[in-house]
Amino acid sequence: MKKIYLFAALLFGAGLLKAQPNDLLSLLGEEETTDYTTATFKTTRIVNGHSVENCGEGVLDFKISHRFNTLRNGLYDMFGLDGATIRIGLDYGITDRLMIGAGRGGREKIIDGFAKYKILRQSTGKRNMPVTLTYLVDAQVKTLKFEDLERDNKFTSRLFYTHQLLIARKFNERLSLQLMPTLVHRNLVAAAGDKNDIYAIGVAGRIKITKRVTFNAEYYCVPAGQIENYANALSLGFEIETGGHVFQLHFTNAQDMNYKGFITETREDWFFKNSEGKTLSGVRFGFNVSRVFTLKKPKGLK
Repeated sequence: MKKIYLFAALLFGAGLLKAQPNDLLSLLGEEETTDYTTATFKTTRIVNGHSVENCGEGVLDFKISHRFNTLRNGLYDMFGLDGATIRIGLDYGITDRLMIGAGRGGREKIIDGFAKYKILRQSTGKRNMPVTLTYLVDAQVKTLKFEDLERDNKFTSRLFYTHQLLIARKFNERLSLQLMPTLVHRNLVAAAGDKNDIYAIGVAGRIKITKRVTFNAEYYCVPAGQIENYANALSLGFEIETGGHVFQLHFTNAQDMNYKGFITETREDWFFKNSEGKTLSGVRFGFNVSRVFTLKKPKGLK
């Protein structure tokens, strides 16, 4: 009889597994699991532009950024280190999906502020989402004194706006790529042939070299016919994590760290020829330093 009961139990169990696999997976909790991708990029910036990453809820990120002069004068000005453009900023996570921030740059004394919302998160499992999608809106005001005090200078001439979609995918633990369609609006332009609305497309990537070191690349292309005198911004560099700090060391041809600046006002390519036919370089060294402070305890912690 024991053998009969054992056989019947095995037969019933096999039939249950075959007839109701979804119910069993549900009981085990596997069907309800959604695995969200984390650390597509290490910080909220790739080089000049934003990444899809946000500060966590209650987390404050203090950033100091420098862009030095070009390298081409050599030792005369210490390969550009004698001069620098500086930006100091603060980013704060309202929620895990919503982040705000503000900063001030030395060149043109620009004050910028932004809001950034993560619409979609890359995930697998019950919810399969192939990419992370973030929307960024950024406003900038130039506080530099007007050059010509005789003209009818308007405050609105100081204002600039940026709208950007950040679309990123983490392919594996080492490789992440991001696409950035961008619109920059300038109330006042420098030349009559320049457009107020500038459309650009950015691409960026991150390759993990070691546990704490990555290689980052960022490129913004402005299609022809929108600006009379500009160069596309290309930045290459390394990102180093040291506990509470993240250091980004890079080479770029962009002097500014605000969207209006590095997308529409980069003037020199990495390599170009001057009017005399001599090959020059517009490359400059720069760095970002990020320090994170947790101002609000995560949910569940006392």
